[in-house]
Amino acid sequence: MRILLAEDDRTIAKGINFILQQSRMVVDIAETGAEALELAKLYDYDAIVMDVMLPDGEGYDVVRRIRATRNNAPILMLSAQTRAQAKIKGLQAGADDYLAKPFDQEELVARLHAIIRRSKGFSHSRLEVGGVVMDLAAREVLVKESPVPLTSKEYAILELLVMRRGAVLSKENFLDHLYGGIDEPDSKIIDVFICKLRKKLAVAGVDSLIGTVWGRGYIVRDTPAAAPRLPTAAVAARALAEARVA
Repeated sequence: MRILLAEDDRTIAKGINFILQQSRMVVDIAETGAEALELAKLYDYDAIVMDVMLPDGEGYDVVRRIRATRNNAPILMLSAQTRAQAKIKGLQAGADDYLAKPFDQEELVARLHAIIRRSKGFSHSRLEVGGVVMDLAAREVLVKESPVPLTSKEYAILELLVMRRGAVLSKENFLDHLYGGIDEPDSKIIDVFICKLRKKLAVAGVDSLIGTVWGRGYIVRDTPAAAPRLPTAAVAARALAEARVA
């Protein structure tokens, strides 16, 4: 997952960045509202963490301007203000959740997972598609309740595909979410990751979850495409031919 963090206090930003990276999230940090607006226009974030007090204005105004651009990324606001009115103001501005400082690290991660899930149409932390279960809380992948051993990159790729099921994702989409524009390798590495991921899922008993859209990228559909079936006449003809050979 890729997160935009708008926080001007570098110590706090560094701490939040560490917390989110521990949960395998890629984080971009903006120190001003203007910088947050520009980054929100450039990249497709899974969520935005917005501090209320920024050097060039209030986070409430930044949230309104982000929503004015029809950016629907879920937004979690952070503030030292605990008054109900401050929370109401944030939610009315377009935020999806509000967390007061100081906050518990696990609560921050849990709230981010929750608003991201809801934005993608999932209500539970266990996401099931095509026989594969992704447990976002435990950060593991299961097939028939047995864990599938994935590397961090393989997990991140499958997570992105499942969270955005039904959408074709390009190699650039994967690179953005895996590396965040820093030291990105050649895009062919995504083909390698996908190949290894498919093999591991096939060994576990799922071999048709990840589809390829030639020239565009990869997709996970709500219902994986079934193998093509021959017409009845063709099946009968093939059976007759096999019988003659026998």
